[in-house]
Amino acid sequence: MNQISEIEIFCPGTIANVSCGFDVLGLALDGIGDRMILRTSANPGIKITKIEGQNLPLETEKNVAGVAALKLLEHLNSSRGFEIEIYKNIKAGSGIGSSAASSAGAVWGINKLLGEPLSPKELIVFAMEGERLASGVAHADNVAPALLGGFTLVRSYEPLDVISLPHPSELYATVIHPQIEIKTSDSRRILKQNISMKQAITQWGNVGALVAGLYTEDYDLIGRSLEDVVVEPIRSILIPEFDTIKAAVLNVGALGCGISGSGPSIFALSKGEEIAKAVAQQMNKIYTPLGIDFEIHHSKINAQGIKQL
Repeated sequence: MNQISEIEIFCPGTIANVSCGFDVLGLALDGIGDRMILRTSANPGIKITKIEGQNLPLETEKNVAGVAALKLLEHLNSSRGFEIEIYKNIKAGSGIGSSAASSAGAVWGINKLLGEPLSPKELIVFAMEGERLASGVAHADNVAPALLGGFTLVRSYEPLDVISLPHPSELYATVIHPQIEIKTSDSRRILKQNISMKQAITQWGNVGALVAGLYTEDYDLIGRSLEDVVVEPIRSILIPEFDTIKAAVLNVGALGCGISGSGPSIFALSKGEEIAKAVAQQMNKIYTPLGIDFEIHHSKINAQGIKQL
């Protein structure tokens, strides 16, 4: 079989935590993402030759894509060489998986160029190393849905155990990204290290119910489960008009609303595109007078994850 020498891929944005599932739940977005070109090289190792859209380091060891790719080659004991071009449409610090898109895209593309020795699920652990560089924690709630598509649940980190979850076909996500940067590392630093038993019980119940709602396609149950009593009360303080947006989008029919990843992006899930568009209108109406630049996206859940273009 002849192996290809160059590949162009789409790396989707992702929503991590999905309200109640801090560091364990995530979903992939459709139409929001980065583009990457990867090609084989005569020189061993990883070289990032171009980054457009964001001011990020080209040095391999300082770039999340480079670090993830090096870990993959180390695991495969490969002396092959690869060049990477990154075209960033997801802004760093946006809360919709910018570092995850680069990390996951790098390992997915190189694995493809090598003839796919590993499955997408086996690539998660290497993509997590890019997240470690970005935030100080090797979490999988963004890279897992980027690689696998749809919703994913990290049942365990030691050993890593990631489960793909189904979702109803009419489930849409609407995301507003205020153009302010909240670094994941900073956002993690403000979190409490201990929670009450009452908070824990509420959170466990919501995670279990959300998974049940996804399996049974029960939109009302999904909506009731999108409640975060642990992280949202702390992180929402950093996001302008978070409470106003949440109340407004629920009023027009959104199933639920929360912080996308570490913020500042805010997401809402809806049944059907019509409500998703109404949610976007409410977000636009609230943010327009603030004088803060913002972007709004709405899309179906991306069931495929990273794909070849």
